[in-house]
Amino acid sequence: MKVPRLRLWLAAGLVSVAGAVGALTAPAAHAATGCRVDYSVTNQWPGGFGANVSVDNLGDPVNGWKLTWSFPAGQTITQLWNGTYTQSGSQVTVTNVSYNASIPSGGSTGFGFNGAFNGSNPAPTSFALNGVTCTGGVTSPSPGTSPTASPSPSPSASPSPSPSASPSSTPVASKPCDIYAVGGTPCVAAHSTTRALYHSYSGNLYQVRRSSDNATRNIGVLAAGGTANAAAQDSFCAGTTCVITVIYDQSGHGNDVAYQGPGGAGGKDTPATATSESLTVGGSKAYSLYIKPGNSYWRDGHLTGVPTGSAPEGMYMVTSGTHVNSGCCFDYGNSETTRKADGAGAMDAIYFGTSCWFGGCSGSGPWVQADLEYGLYPGGSSSWNPNQRAFTSKFVTAMLKNNGTSRFAIKGGNAQSGAMTTLWDGALPRGYSPMKKQGAIILGSGGDCCATNTNLSQGTFYEGAIVSGYPSDATENAVQANVTSAGYR
Repeated sequence: MKVPRLRLWLAAGLVSVAGAVGALTAPAAHAATGCRVDYSVTNQWPGGFGANVSVDNLGDPVNGWKLTWSFPAGQTITQLWNGTYTQSGSQVTVTNVSYNASIPSGGSTGFGFNGAFNGSNPAPTSFALNGVTCTGGVTSPSPGTSPTASPSPSPSASPSPSPSASPSSTPVASKPCDIYAVGGTPCVAAHSTTRALYHSYSGNLYQVRRSSDNATRNIGVLAAGGTANAAAQDSFCAGTTCVITVIYDQSGHGNDVAYQGPGGAGGKDTPATATSESLTVGGSKAYSLYIKPGNSYWRDGHLTGVPTGSAPEGMYMVTSGTHVNSGCCFDYGNSETTRKADGAGAMDAIYFGTSCWFGGCSGSGPWVQADLEYGLYPGGSSSWNPNQRAFTSKFVTAMLKNNGTSRFAIKGGNAQSGAMTTLWDGALPRGYSPMKKQGAIILGSGGDCCATNTNLSQGTFYEGAIVSGYPSDATENAVQANVTSAGYR
């Protein structure tokens, strides 16, 4: 359930703060100060909610910020992104991280969080930035005087509801996980062998191991927010063969997926060959994760942010319609921590392939379906969904979202151009409400693989992410627009 935002117009402006939180660029007594805070609840479920907070700087530039408020009904933050937080009782303090410390005059920054509540969930009524309350007005004190509040006229008491931040307002440089965060559904796992999924990500994408001496090498990006450094892999693997052993999580949650086999995540599978398929992204060379039967990757993420139980969740991946089969099961998403088939709703993963699990399919696929355990669902039941269609293009975007109790949606599209096609948006299959997700991550296999058996599927993985919360259609449209602009060739 989406709750309309409450725009908060609060008193006074910005003051300088010594130390790590930074200061105004002009002396405090002479600085024009002012700020506005928008707080919105983007998703709410029994006992929990997601929220976005946007801070507009109406005064002089700020370098380093700290936002404080008090929850009126004892709510608690359980997870926060694009900032760091502390909470003592109802008092909350959120401090910038390195990449959003500066707010220019007229600029804005923001963060989001998931929280818990008991009983009611009213919005906070007062925020302070760097120690002084925000009002939506600007103060320009004379030299030698202290800032005084001079708020602009207050808006009506009941502003019309609108999204706190729409993907269309996202900076051009934003990547999929930046877009999801703006939409209030942050990435809790982000994987790719081809590019960064955050505009500021400058870490490693994956690890390769060469056969000549079993040495390993991490493959990063050419620049922050850029494409993979394929030349580093080519140099390291020259004259020998390499496999991909780990795909690193870019979200900061540590949800790296390792191959399911001895030396990796344990199990019977082997790592995928690192050089099976090369491509270009934005004109730069990259390599895919080219899954063949016997290759798969896994991570137990139930303690590191991956949604569990009936918590809402979304995900996407970029795959290929040219390297598929009907083997079980080329999945990316949420699966059992036990690596066993633990019952209906224990999984929530995107499936892409030619398997017609329940029979009665039209055509030969490949199709985007939902692996919810005990079946690959083309729609809201085991009957064939007439809105299903095959995606045979070289690059395919697949999406799945599930609110955990009543509704899920399946989408597919061409990752080089065009919009997403909604294949299903409706009720969960009978027996799947509520969901019982366990919070492991699978890539390239089904949920009951591969601790004691081996993977039978094949498929291609270029990039993908799992998010907390139920993404809006607008957010998913913006993610698809970013994917098509990435230049997969």
